[in-house]
Amino acid sequence: MASYKARLREFEELVARDDIDMQKLKNLCFNGIPDEATNRALCWRLMLNYLPPSKKSWSELLSRKRELYKQFINEMIVSPGEVDAGDGERVDVTFADHPLNLNPESNWGTFFKDNEVLLQIDKDVRRLCPDISFFQQPTLYPCEEIVNSGGSKRLHRRVHHTFLKSANVERKGLGITRIALSVRKAPEDYAPLPEGSEAHWEVVERILFLYAKLNPGQGYVQGMNEIIGVIYHVFASDPDPVWRAYAEPDTFFAFTNLMGEIRDFFIKSLDEADTGINKLMNTLSNELRAADYDVYSCLQQQELRPQYYSFRWLTLLLSQEFPLPDLLRIWDSLFADSRRFSFLIYVCTAMIMHLRDKILENDFPSNVKLLQNFPPIDVRILITKASEISMRKKMYS
Repeated sequence: MASYKARLREFEELVARDDIDMQKLKNLCFNGIPDEATNRALCWRLMLNYLPPSKKSWSELLSRKRELYKQFINEMIVSPGEVDAGDGERVDVTFADHPLNLNPESNWGTFFKDNEVLLQIDKDVRRLCPDISFFQQPTLYPCEEIVNSGGSKRLHRRVHHTFLKSANVERKGLGITRIALSVRKAPEDYAPLPEGSEAHWEVVERILFLYAKLNPGQGYVQGMNEIIGVIYHVFASDPDPVWRAYAEPDTFFAFTNLMGEIRDFFIKSLDEADTGINKLMNTLSNELRAADYDVYSCLQQQELRPQYYSFRWLTLLLSQEFPLPDLLRIWDSLFADSRRFSFLIYVCTAMIMHLRDKILENDFPSNVKLLQNFPPIDVRILITKASEISMRKKMYS
């Protein structure tokens, strides 16, 4: 307990400075961020390069970013036929712009095209972290422009929700079909809240929709919801209401920065190239070979390729492999990694090595099931082992 309080005090003293020493902060965060106070939310904002180390620029930056996000909402979440009249008001031009208009600049055409993307987002966010109730709960800070629009701007109303099977589904855009050995019952979809309020999953849906609109070259890829959901949960759970009130815009920009670093993982055209996620899987395979040749050789002989299990691990930063509290601890280290996600390779290597005895005695189907459904573990064991692999790598490189 004394050690925990001492670490908490270290964090508090460091983030209280006008100019935060980022190297010291990352060293502290690498060993886990205390759950108390505002440490994790603030530290993640810093490590994801949303906030600069110098506090003197925070006020102006936050004000500008949050106002910019409000503009995104006003300009990009519109009903078909609406245009800006120039005085801040929107007028209905439905009579001049109808659903059968073939003009590529048609508001209706844009509306229908957006809805194709929105349908997938809507399906995905309705099932975020089903083991916790957070995303079904109402936010204390709903977007007034949305909830007071009479329903016209609520995104979930724009698409007809259809059932998405959870088993044997190809992760569109990720290029790999998960080998499913058992059929799991699909979780119940989260229901939208009535007018005047909105659930956290509705907020995440809006963030992802705006991200897709602003990044047309990449758009939305299934799996992004798993990553942004974790960031939003941390920001929206901040004990400080001043920070918590702006969880939505802050999540948008922090997520955008993170995607700038891992976007190659989500580009399908790079799946078979020697870059992006394929390169990362090859790096993991080589790391396993160096760390535990027997396990590596066993998987090779069984032709159990990394794509069958590590594709999801690496692309989604392990967000589907661990309970949320354990995942937060792992991400503390990943975001603090000075080499940006090299530590992810070591954690994945440690995961495989932890299962070495079972892997060596199992056949192919049993090992696929084992690796695709990683058993419960104290993540501190994995992080310690990953740190040992990292240190050994540095010694011999």
